[in-house]
Amino acid sequence: MKLPHSYVKRKARIEIIPLIDIIFFLLATFVMVSLSMVRNEGIPVNLPSAATAAPQEHKDSLTLSVTQNGEIFLDKLPITPDDLMIRLRLWKTQQRDPRVFIHGDENVPFKHMMKVMDTVRGAGIVKVAMQTRPENERAL
Repeated sequence: MKLPHSYVKRKARIEIIPLIDIIFFLLATFVMVSLSMVRNEGIPVNLPSAATAAPQEHKDSLTLSVTQNGEIFLDKLPITPDDLMIRLRLWKTQQRDPRVFIHGDENVPFKHMMKVMDTVRGAGIVKVAMQTRPENERAL
């Protein structure tokens, strides 16, 4: 005589719908994170805030950073004002439409920022922008 089992042996199966939910959540997360990322070419400084701050295209541009102490960095590398003029003139000859973005700490004395701006314009580059942050964004 054959005794019946109290449990029925079922075949294991993978539920697809929860996996699809997780994949869509991860996809949405990666899209949102990648859209919110801003490529920072300069060293981290406390940018001044501005009500009219707007993002600009940084493609084929140089980034100059001026620290609170007045130190100048060209794309994260320290540089002297004399070497800066030479590098800017060389870069201007290599670029069709040269642009420079200046990241200045909000506590940098105005004379340091004007000295950097004069150096850039003295090299013959007329497209110069001062990088700012929106007013509602927190500083570093």
